[in-house]
Amino acid sequence: MATIALGMIPAAYGQGHPIDTAQSKLHVYAFKSGLFAGFADNHDVEAPIMQGTIDESTSYVRFVIDARQMKVLDPKLSPDKRQQVQDRMLGPDVLDPVRYPQITFASTHVDGAGQTEFLVTGQLSLHGVTRPISARVRKENGRYVGTCILKQRDFGITPISIAGGTVKVKDELKIEFDIRASARVAEASK
Repeated sequence: MATIALGMIPAAYGQGHPIDTAQSKLHVYAFKSGLFAGFADNHDVEAPIMQGTIDESTSYVRFVIDARQMKVLDPKLSPDKRQQVQDRMLGPDVLDPVRYPQITFASTHVDGAGQTEFLVTGQLSLHGVTRPISARVRKENGRYVGTCILKQRDFGITPISIAGGTVKVKDELKIEFDIRASARVAEASK
């Protein structure tokens, strides 16, 4: 997918920490629907985080995902079928990373329900469209774990439908993430 960024406040105002991209994870789950959904598969897509920054003092988070690096995991599928799903996901009808190589999310507001639970609201840019979304986030042992739901149609993506619509992917996608900050402080942007 592309770049996901949380945060609108420049890093220069706080002590941002880079995201530990090797230890952070983001998964996209697409679920089946339709009359013959029993013959279809749900999909688990890994979206590796390339770079990013977290700054608790300014409620700032920013991270980047390269759409071309997203990978369909689906261990129950045969390698050939998994490759078909991968090709379709990266094709012009879904992510189209040639035209839209990044997804970005920038936080605009953080509500804390306590010191460990937050509702993070911001702008997500995906497939050339920017829209507001919210994510429930929980801080535990230096990690930020959370989920959000988004609708593909909100971002100009028509959910995949085959066999005359009797098998299709639901419009809603579930995003789960587990993000860890590095101990080192990021350089302030100029």
